[in-house]
Amino acid sequence: MQAIRSRDTKPERLIRRLLHAQGLRYRVAAKPLPDLRRTADIVFRPTKVAVFIDGCYWHGCPEHYVPPKTNEGYWSGKVAGNMARDRDTDRLLMEAGWTVLRFWEHESPDECASTVLRIVLERREALLQGKLGRNE
Repeated sequence: MQAIRSRDTKPERLIRRLLHAQGLRYRVAAKPLPDLRRTADIVFRPTKVAVFIDGCYWHGCPEHYVPPKTNEGYWSGKVAGNMARDRDTDRLLMEAGWTVLRFWEHESPDECASTVLRIVLERREALLQGKLGRNE
């Protein structure tokens, strides 16, 4: 477990590089909500957008998750707990007015970055026009 990266994975770095090239600036591995002990992979605080790039094994990808062959009870329980925590995190952030974007590690970095760029720019425009309050 010590060798498992919790941040700066290859999919995260690829998406961040694409977003940075488009002129977006963001926080990496940051808490969207100060009282919540959970971090998002990429956080855009002014527009309240939290981006998660989930690993297929650790977050139970419906396409690529393969149940473990050894110590099945422990690892399957751990993945189920991760999935439940992900849903809870999504709920808490959305209740606080955040937009939550989740991508699987196998998804195209170009498509993920394009989606993030579109959402951040839409939220930025809404914020500038006063349609989105800072506390939403």
